[in-house]
Amino acid sequence: MKIKNVELQIVCGITSKLPETDKVEIAFAGKSNVGKSSLINALMNRKALARTSATPGKTQTINFYNVNDVMYLVDLPGYGYAKVSEKEKIQWGKLIERYLNTSKQLKAVFLLIDIRHEPSANDKMMYEWIVSQGYHPIIIATKLDKLKRSQIQKHVKMIKEGLKLLPGTVVIPFSAETKQGRDEIWELIDTYLQDETEVE
Repeated sequence: MKIKNVELQIVCGITSKLPETDKVEIAFAGKSNVGKSSLINALMNRKALARTSATPGKTQTINFYNVNDVMYLVDLPGYGYAKVSEKEKIQWGKLIERYLNTSKQLKAVFLLIDIRHEPSANDKMMYEWIVSQGYHPIIIATKLDKLKRSQIQKHVKMIKEGLKLLPGTVVIPFSAETKQGRDEIWELIDTYLQDETEVE
């Protein structure tokens, strides 16, 4: 997809009413500091569209990025951030849950996992939970540039086994630094957009 214009159009906090949009929505979930903002910036070819931060837990809202007026990339709050109160964690969890439960336009959920480490308990919980909502999450294994090439397959296998991925689940190793994986992610997003236009 050629990005002609993109803007952060809708921001939903804990108490906000979720929007009913008329465009395809593609959501990105992942724990704090896994690189969601960097991924969105890389997909959009923008440096600072999504605010990246060395402080995890920066995204505390659901952010809807309107792309070319044909779709929304939806950035969900990061989960599992230690320095947030339990009450806030529960509220964020409920916000994500509400969105996944009620969005009529959500076509796909990408779950970001740090390729360097075994999936955490939170990662496993999030994966199982997305599946239980009827979605087949696509796994993006972030921070690919931090591994040697010879380690990649081993770490992808570690993620597959750690999350007990359903057969056929797509895992895309991705680096925000080198943009490796970007084209594969767009190819997948494009298939959801095509499906939608064929239905209309």
